[in-house]
Amino acid sequence: MKQIFFISSLVFGIALNGFSQQALTDTTAYHFTVADCINYAYDHQHDVINSKLDVTSAGYHVKEIIGQGYPQINGTASFLDYLKIPVTLIPGEFFNKPGTFVPLKFGVTYQSSVSVNASQILFDPSYLVGLQGRKTYKQLYERSYTRSKIEANVNVTKAYYQVLVSVEQLKLLAANINELKQQLDETIARNKQGVVEKIDVDRLTVQYNSLITTRENTNRLLALNYQLLKFQMGMPIENELFLKDKLEDIQLDATVGNATNDTTAYRNRIEYGLLETQNKLYQYDVKLKKGQFLPKLTANANYTPSFQNNSFGALYANSYPSAYVGLTLNVPIFTGWQHLNQLKQSQITLLKSQNDMYDMKNTINLQVSQARISFINGLQTLTDQKKNMALAEEVLRVSKIKYEQGVGSSIEVTQAQTALQDADNSYIQGLYDALVSKVDLDKAYGRIN
Repeated sequence: MKQIFFISSLVFGIALNGFSQQALTDTTAYHFTVADCINYAYDHQHDVINSKLDVTSAGYHVKEIIGQGYPQINGTASFLDYLKIPVTLIPGEFFNKPGTFVPLKFGVTYQSSVSVNASQILFDPSYLVGLQGRKTYKQLYERSYTRSKIEANVNVTKAYYQVLVSVEQLKLLAANINELKQQLDETIARNKQGVVEKIDVDRLTVQYNSLITTRENTNRLLALNYQLLKFQMGMPIENELFLKDKLEDIQLDATVGNATNDTTAYRNRIEYGLLETQNKLYQYDVKLKKGQFLPKLTANANYTPSFQNNSFGALYANSYPSAYVGLTLNVPIFTGWQHLNQLKQSQITLLKSQNDMYDMKNTINLQVSQARISFINGLQTLTDQKKNMALAEEVLRVSKIKYEQGVGSSIEVTQAQTALQDADNSYIQGLYDALVSKVDLDKAYGRIN
């Protein structure tokens, strides 16, 4: 019993230690810039990983296509035990018994054979088209992989900016709360002295409580935004993540000079590149359908040693080999117009692909214009909100001085405080909109690779 208890304790200790190490791994802390987060997503984000696997799979498919042109060699083996040897009826004339049939057994009880077959494509239009399109086929998945990386880049960047904006919002709330708390304490003291009324204290208390609630809500949203960022990165949400970049590191003004109305930006977009690659594959498909009208030539070879005997022990004593080489020519003569109709369908698919490319070009040009206008508007709005926030702070400062000197009312101070909070909220929203529009602008111009 002691031995069993010792072994159980040892196993439990090892398992607990392994669990502790796993828990330590799962709560690893990371200090990342936005570029670090993007690079992490390239290696861990679900869609990016699957797209990369698709590229690997496409490479194997290309090798499969090439392998069809190599000699195809197969081997077969058989063993037969005739419990009843087949009987053939022979006309009786061969045995001086006209008008009758004589049953004769042809064959032996045991038969066995080993066969090796080989074939080689000499001319096959389908195989030649496959060789021509193999690089384009793989390129389609490589560009799809690039698109997945771009989407991950955009999503991670936006989520990163959302966290930074939430942190900035908390800073503004903290400053407002500290200032309002100081004002509230002063008002309470003056109320005790009989200088101000109780209603003035109540007004400030309502504003103070509202700011405290907003701060608590924002803290919870900040935690959620961190989890969203980690989710977009493909990082376990229980891991600790700290952001190294600051809002002041992001140069929004530097992007304005690049916000030109470029009608050739569609060439830089991966979506258009994917359609180009797909269009090339459809062209190869048309060639494939045309190749169905051409003959196919294949070389064949076979070697088969066979063994026959009525005694199983002597079955493999003697062999009776056979071998041949030859050519097989398959010429399509009439298929009920199937090949012709298949060709027409492929040609229509190719035309639709060309229409999709034209539509994508217009779509991208429209997205560029929308992103450009949204960015310029967002930047202008952000600039105005900064000014409004500064003006609101000045209005609050003057209102407090007037109130302290007895030439202003507490309502005026309360209204100024509310106006400052509204200006802060508008600034935060304008800041996030400007940051997101910058990402959308870079994506629209195809600058994210």
